[in-house]
Amino acid sequence: MKTRTVTTLAVLALGAIAAAGYGLYAMGMRQGMGMASAEAGAHAPASAASGSARAATNETPEDATRRHIAAGLKAGDTDPASGKKILYYHDPMVPGNKFDKPAKSPFMEMMLYPVYADGGDSDAGKIAVSPRIQQSLGVRTALVAQGKLAPQMSAVGNIAWNERDQVVVQARANGFVEKLHVRATLDRVSEGQPLADLYVPEWVAAQDEFLSVSRMQGSDLASLVDGARQRMRQVGMSDAQIALVERSGRTQPRVTITAPRGGVVSELTVREGTTVMSGATLFRINGTHTVWANAEVPESQAALLRPGAQVQARTPALPGMIFDGRVQALLPEVNATTRTLKARLELANPSGRLVPGMFVQMQFMDMGAQPSLLIPTEAVIQTGRRTVVMLAEDNGRFRPVEIEIGLETGGQTEVRRGLQAGQRVVVSSQFLIDSEASLRGVEARLNAAEPGSPR
Repeated sequence: MKTRTVTTLAVLALGAIAAAGYGLYAMGMRQGMGMASAEAGAHAPASAASGSARAATNETPEDATRRHIAAGLKAGDTDPASGKKILYYHDPMVPGNKFDKPAKSPFMEMMLYPVYADGGDSDAGKIAVSPRIQQSLGVRTALVAQGKLAPQMSAVGNIAWNERDQVVVQARANGFVEKLHVRATLDRVSEGQPLADLYVPEWVAAQDEFLSVSRMQGSDLASLVDGARQRMRQVGMSDAQIALVERSGRTQPRVTITAPRGGVVSELTVREGTTVMSGATLFRINGTHTVWANAEVPESQAALLRPGAQVQARTPALPGMIFDGRVQALLPEVNATTRTLKARLELANPSGRLVPGMFVQMQFMDMGAQPSLLIPTEAVIQTGRRTVVMLAEDNGRFRPVEIEIGLETGGQTEVRRGLQAGQRVVVSSQFLIDSEASLRGVEARLNAAEPGSPR
């Protein structure tokens, strides 16, 4: 019981401290921004406007609400001091709630703030901050410039055989494997190297027929000889083997199968003494001059890749070596767990040292950057519903501008819509200025102007 009482008192104390801190934060924000507004008004040029207009220029939002209460104004009326229509009242700390009448906030110790319709004033929606306050806040701006964004993109992956650089060696007739010259997979072979010796009984009868017809005497035997030659082709003999039989005058029941190209034996399906059928796969040979690298690319960056783009690959297994290649294809498959897209890259492998399963790190080059508007990434404010920057204008005034962004790399962000070259955006303390814009109802007016936006 004693422990429960102590825990309850501790929770109540923490809640009181949090509430007090939130109230002090709100009070400090109101006082600080009130000072900024007052100093902006103090630096403004003198005019012959009426006293009510001067009061409206320098008054804080809370003062305006108190004046509305005294004058009996409410939502829908026009403020005589500014000539603008009052849309509603809200608590800037809880901006989702709107009220029709000026009053004290039901959420905390402060007055509701009025939100006005845009009456055509050139300063509507802008925040004035005096030079002294800007210096205290450390406000910095950057120029919106035209340039090229050179995205740097890297990925990791594994080496695999180049399936387009692969040959299959098959049996051309039924026979027996008498001798294997290559006895294990992953053995390296060169072009023309003997792979296996096959004994083919079917060839003996066809060759005997051909030799018998060839030895016959007569002037009208050409068609018979040609027919016997065609039967040797039908049982699977090549032209070179037929020429050997014709030249030697003896039957050749054995044939030596050779490698049609150099590479690595990736599949071996026979052993000595086994019977093979016509069309059966005996060997599969992969070339090693090029290999594939299957890269895992985040789907958010897949749009940056294009077939033919250059790439450089490195592997911890071969330190100091760089392998050049290109993007061959983007495979239409996304990993649902890692949210990555598989890109197939073809790498040059002249020394044959890249082997399947080897881990590689790849750096993509020549991303094809196009000229665009660029701003520092730190100037961008992501609100969750829109992307905003604080635009710096003359006389210490700032206003939020909604933009559409594109690529981001190296601290620079591409702007596709919303800004023009030569403008300046705030890159430091923009969150404080954006908070003041929210307190004065700028964001609320943006929401009201946006078609279909929730109220």
